[in-house]
Amino acid sequence: MSDTLQKIAYKVLDEKLGTRFPLPTYSTKGSAGMDLRACIEEPVTIESNHCELLPTGFALDIRDENCAAVLLPRSGLGHKHGIVLGNLVGLIDSDYQGQVYVSCWNRSKISFVVNPGDRIAQMVFVPILQVELHPVDQFQPTERAGGGFGHTGVG
Repeated sequence: MSDTLQKIAYKVLDEKLGTRFPLPTYSTKGSAGMDLRACIEEPVTIESNHCELLPTGFALDIRDENCAAVLLPRSGLGHKHGIVLGNLVGLIDSDYQGQVYVSCWNRSKISFVVNPGDRIAQMVFVPILQVELHPVDQFQPTERAGGGFGHTGVG
């Protein structure tokens, strides 16, 4: 990868990662997310409508408070097998240094087996803007104002 990329420190916590299973990486040059793998010793069955917390075998030290990592489901697993994230979206704060885990929720009607080294989620790094909320008595109106939940048409 290029020397212009921001460097994020990581630590391997399970010797399977980087030997038996690939380290987190981008599948293609245009990929937004790095593939995360189940760093498990044996297959894990996720029963219908249940969650399993799966280790990834590594920890991050993002350190930059203007950056965070977001864990997202893999579209194929979600669409074809009903496997999404138990918390819908995972957030790795810049000051968290523990192992990255993926909460896998099986929303399908049949059980699903995660095998050691399977790709289970993707991790995207995003910029963060912290703000200070400022109280006001009233907003300057916009065209939309308080309209929401389908106010512009169907859906």
